[in-house]
Amino acid sequence: MSAPQIGVVGGGAAGFFSAIICAEANPAAVVTIYEATAHPLAKVRISGGGRCNVTHACFDPRELTRRYPRGGRELRGAFSRWQPRDTVEWFAAKGVSLKTEADGRMFPVTDDSQTIVDCLMQAVRAAGVTLRTNCGVKRVERVDPGVNPLGSTHSTFRLELTTGETVRCDRLLLATGGNRTNAGFEFARQSGHTIEPPVPSLFTFNVVDPRLQDLAGVSVEDAAVTVTGTTLQERGPLLITHWGLSGPAVLKLSAWGARQLHDRAYRCELRVNWAPRFNVETARAALESARAGNPRKQLTTWCPLGLPLRLWEKLTAAGGFAPTATWAGLGNAALRELAAQACDGVFAVNGKSTFKEEFVTCGGVRLAEVDFKTMESRLRPGLHFAGEVLDIDGVTGGFNFQAAWTTGWLAGQAMAESG
Repeated sequence: MSAPQIGVVGGGAAGFFSAIICAEANPAAVVTIYEATAHPLAKVRISGGGRCNVTHACFDPRELTRRYPRGGRELRGAFSRWQPRDTVEWFAAKGVSLKTEADGRMFPVTDDSQTIVDCLMQAVRAAGVTLRTNCGVKRVERVDPGVNPLGSTHSTFRLELTTGETVRCDRLLLATGGNRTNAGFEFARQSGHTIEPPVPSLFTFNVVDPRLQDLAGVSVEDAAVTVTGTTLQERGPLLITHWGLSGPAVLKLSAWGARQLHDRAYRCELRVNWAPRFNVETARAALESARAGNPRKQLTTWCPLGLPLRLWEKLTAAGGFAPTATWAGLGNAALRELAAQACDGVFAVNGKSTFKEEFVTCGGVRLAEVDFKTMESRLRPGLHFAGEVLDIDGVTGGFNFQAAWTTGWLAGQAMAESG
């Protein structure tokens, strides 16, 4: 019996990991990664601001699934087989130690994504995997050879490469990412799979408003954001940028609301509570106490709600108060206006921006058509999927990489065991 041929289309995190796992588990398998560009693992290199947010320190599979707007239910069983703890141990065994930051994100101790890239490249070489760059797949065809080298009767695959070559493989993994133009979607569709329309996830909001002008870089550690007319709401750090609003609160909101916001053409009304320990009424009461205790103090030099002073100055100006106004000069109506500016500000969102070039999509291969024990197609035996080509996406914090490691591990194991 000849050696089983395993083809992996896509040289990203999921493709690399699956290829490594497969080759390590079955040294007889001939595993080849086909990467269309000259730069494999490109997304790994830029992720986490160049530090690579490898995973998240959440080791309870049930809790972990709550970080996935799409795919959480299907990943529940998958995470019971390969979860962040396994990822940490795998990299440690390869000589890469990870560290946990205060918010649970995990990075290499080097704070350099190149550490992860080097680790995966070395593991590919050590496992005997062939990496072909500048070598995309133009066409995938099924071939029915009877009993193939894997000893089963499912179809093998003929791949037409961009180099002009034609190659065959017994098992094929599509790990082409979530970009809406990627060929993996078309290959899956040709195999009978349904593609949930891909739309952006994890993006920031474009907002032009005098209250945010000249505040780029100012952050509020705890804020609440809500999209008017929907159930979308999040709470967490909020960052003011040159183009509007970002930070974990907005990114999580964009992930959970990816389809709704797409349908609204990324135009909506965003309500912001900059101090969610308060609502308008309790904030008004706190401001009233501040007025009573500090009547001669200048309004803009002190914020009793704990907001950054630069932001507080903008909010007081939006309320119509002069920079030199004192607390004593504020009537009850003025206090209510200030409380509303702080705890119920309304901002017009008129577009989106990609978050730090880390393009994540909502959409992909319909999950009901995939067996999450093996990541094998329920429609085409021998065809597997891993990573963002699936309709899986997580919030920011290392969850998308963890989905790549988990689905890649499952697919790699399954392809190895079939040989």
